[in-house]
Formats: sequence, C-alpha cells, structure tokens
Amino acid sequence: MTLSTTKRVAADVRLAAVSKRYGTVTALKPLDLIIEAGTLVTLLGPSGCGKTTLLRLIAGLETATTGKIAIGGRDVTNQTARDRSVSMVFQSYALFPHMSVIDNVLYGLQSLGTAASEASRIAMQALDQVGLKGLGARAPSELSGGQQQRVALARALVMEPDVLLFDEPLSNLDARLRRQMRSDIRALQQRLGITVIYVTHDQSEAMAVSDRIIVMRNAEIAEQGAPHDLYRTPITEFVAAFMGEANIVPVTVGPVVDGRATVTVAGSSFDIPHDRPVPARSKLVLRPEALSVTEPAGPRTDMIPGRVTSAVYMGPHAEYLIDTPVGTLLVFDDVQVPLRSPGAPVDVVIDGRRAVLVAAT
Repeated sequence: MTLSTTKRVAADVRLAAVSKRYGTVTALKPLDLIIEAGTLVTLLGPSGCGKTTLLRLIAGLETATTGKIAIGGRDVTNQTARDRSVSMVFQSYALFPHMSVIDNVLYGLQSLGTAASEASRIAMQALDQVGLKGLGARAPSELSGGQQQRVALARALVMEPDVLLFDEPLSNLDARLRRQMRSDIRALQQRLGITVIYVTHDQSEAMAVSDRIIVMRNAEIAEQGAPHDLYRTPITEFVAAFMGEANIVPVTVGPVVDGRATVTVAGSSFDIPHDRPVPARSKLVLRPEALSVTEPAGPRTDMIPGRVTSAVYMGPHAEYLIDTPVGTLLVFDDVQVPLRSPGAPVDVVIDGRRAVLVAAT
C-alpha cells in the first residue's frame, strides 16, 4: 500500500431508490442520486432533514430500507463499512486520547496487517500532507482543534478510500480555523482528485468547498446545483432563504418575453431576467446586496419607499433594516459616515438584474 500524492482514478457514487425507515419514522424518502467521480459534493440542510442519514447509508454505517448503492460501479448495498473502501471524518474527531498522533494515524493500517515499516512511512507522509510534519509524537490533547481535525483527516487518507466522507467536520472550530480548514480540505481534494461527500448545515462552508450542493428538506432533496446557481437563481422560496440572507417579498408577475419578466412590487414595476416557467405561486427574492439606499427622490419604477429602523456599521458595508410596504428589508449598502439615522425616510433601489422569481413554499 502507498499513499498517493497525485490524482487517482476516482469512483462515482450512485443511489437508486434508496430510503431509510426506523419503524414508522421515515428518515430518508426514496431518492435517486449520482455523485460524479472526483467531485466534492455537499449535503446541506437544517437538522433532521436526512443529510446525515444519507451519509451514513453511503458509509455503510446504516442499512438501506430500500434501493441500491454502488461505488465505482460496484454494488455495495449489502456490504459492511469495512468492505466499501470509504473513510469518514467525524465531527468529534474520534481520536484515541491515550495514543500519540502517529499511532492514531497508524491504527487503521495496523488493523489491515500492513507491515510496520510501510505503515510508518505512509502515516508520516499523510501527516506531512495535512501540514503536521514533526508532530507525530504529540498527544491529541497537545494539539489545537484544527490540528486534531487534521489528524482525523490523515487517519482517513492513509486508508486510500474510493470515497472520503465528512460529517460536520468543522463545527467545533472557531471562525478563523473553519476558514483555514475548509480551504485546506478543498485544496487537498483537488490535488488528490478524490470523491468527497461533505455534510454541513453551514451555507457559507458549503459554498466555499463544493462543486455541487444538494439541499435537503424533510428527508428528501429540495434542490441541487452549483453553489452560484443555488445562491443566484434558486427555484424555491425554501432554498432561497436557506442559501444566505434573502428578502422574499410578494410580487405580481406580468408577461415574460425574450427571457425577461415584468414584475410589480409595492406599486413599482420593472423587468428581471427569467427564462423558466413562472411558478403558480410566486415570490421575488431580493438579496441584501441587490438593494441600495438613497434619499427619497419621488416615484421610480425600480424603488420602494421606506424608513430606516436600524443601521449598523459592518466594515465593508453598512447593514440597514428598512421598513417598507412589503415588510422589513435587509440592505447591504456602501458605507456612508455618519450612517443614516433610524426613522429617516429613504428609497430602497432594486437592481432588477439580481432579482429572481421563486416558487412560494
């Protein structure tokens, strides 16, 4: 066995009609899913949506109630976790506190009967690969949280899995360490070309690491796509609200001509890009960065009148809450010092190019 430092032939993951029930409780409704080889796909959603159940089914830690699971073209539905060529990095790290760092990484190799000298070489190479060279003799308690997570990652990598699984791996780290670790995980995945399935409830984390995001809700897939597509052009109100800050307002939809729809919000009509069927019940999504605040300037087709209820300096931008006829809008605007005062009348200007129609849910 050798630890590869270059891109390998990756394995795809295919699920057909896979479901999971615990008695009368449906943890995962039947679903079909293809995860392309060599990609990093994130399962994203609120607690209880089914994302961890799906991950554990792929890992072999749970048995599917119905359906078939294949990894690299091989049917693994009835195989144990040990026989599936997958490794998982857990939220809790699951390191052995009485073992040194190197012994934690060696553990899986030793259980496979790898020769001591070869196992040691592979483990040292893995520690180097995750930026822990020279720390093998330390105890896990002597490492930071980020370093402990790297040990868990090294321990998974030495098994040379076809698929690497992450279950909320960064939730125990502070914000700065999360940014560093998500960057490291993404860089390592791209360098090795390994297939990664990553579970998180953190939208910014999902957008930072993923080739594709699968948003789950109520034990099924709500939407899936590239991060920028789910953020900029979601299909449903739920996904729009879950993928970052969003103002979701009532709207009247007029004609759609040549990929543009005429919409009316609070008496103001303007055009937005729209190249798909209009939902039977529509809402308009206005991201805070698609709005700006100006002094009242009389009726305009792309603005909504309002009053400032809150103004907060955030460094790169000012964060306003504006009371309007369609509700309170969150606006990220350019910083102007002093900030606009609570109670001040303003116009909220809409950048129609960045507005999107979604199906109300």
